[in-house]
Amino acid sequence: MEILLIENLISLGSRGDIVNVKPGYARNFLLPNKIGIPVTAGNKRQIELEKEKAQKIRATEVLDAEQIKSKLSDIKVTISKKVGENGHLFGSVTNAEVAALLLEKGFKIDKHQINAGRIKDLGVHSVEVKVYSGITATIEVEVVPLQENEKA
Repeated sequence: MEILLIENLISLGSRGDIVNVKPGYARNFLLPNKIGIPVTAGNKRQIELEKEKAQKIRATEVLDAEQIKSKLSDIKVTISKKVGENGHLFGSVTNAEVAALLLEKGFKIDKHQINAGRIKDLGVHSVEVKVYSGITATIEVEVVPLQENEKA
């Protein structure tokens, strides 16, 4: 089933894209949540208007994403975690923790946009942040041992 996306969806595409999805996915998720509209002969004009609107919005979003990328590349965040005797963390640094640290610094980044991988050691690690489709920034995450008087 062909669907015109009217919202950005990381796993599927950007606003204005026509995507081919299974009918159940369209009926149960995309259409009820107003993320997309079906492509039919009757709504061709609306599709053209949506595409024009999407191109204008996409141009401004790309500019904004480039600015965010340049600001993010200067960012270094520090997180304190409990550490065992051998220097390995109890657990790992999660995407949600990195997103919370970025929110404290004024960046509204969703945890699904962050690829922290498996950070299980102390030290400085590079983490990729997907700012926009095709635009990724790399931030530095420093993992330090949790002090006795701090709270995680």
